[in-house]
Amino acid sequence: VQLQASGGGLVQAGGSLRLSCAASGRTFSRDHMGWFRQAPGNEREFVAAITWSGGTTDYADSVKGRFTISRDNAKNTVYLQMNSLKPEDTAVYYCASTPRYSGTWHVGRAWDYWGQGTQVTVSS
Repeated sequence: VQLQASGGGLVQAGGSLRLSCAASGRTFSRDHMGWFRQAPGNEREFVAAITWSGGTTDYADSVKGRFTISRDNAKNTVYLQMNSLKPEDTAVYYCASTPRYSGTWHVGRAWDYWGQGTQVTVSS
C-alpha cells in the first residue's frame, strides 16, 4: 500500500491550501481515509476522516468550519481543503487509511496505513 501526500507549502495566515493523498496498492473505495498532523515537539493529532463512501466525515474541533475532507474514488485520491489557516496549523500532515472502524477515528491505532507526510507552514 502506498499513500502519497502532496500540496503542502508556505502560506500566510488566513490563506488556503489543498492537500491531496493518492492511494495505490489497495481497493481505495473500500478504505476509510484520514488526515493527521504533527507539529515539532507535539504528538501526532487527528485532523479529519471520511468513510469509504464519502457519506460521513469527522473533524477535530480545532479545524471544524475551516477544513473540509473529501474523496474522489475514481481517482483514488483524498483531499483536505484548508481555509482560514492559522500559524497553529503549522505541522507535517499525514494521510492514513484503513478498511475497518474501531469506534473512533481520533487515534493513530485506528489506522493501518500511513503516507510520508507533507509540510504545511503558516506564517503570521
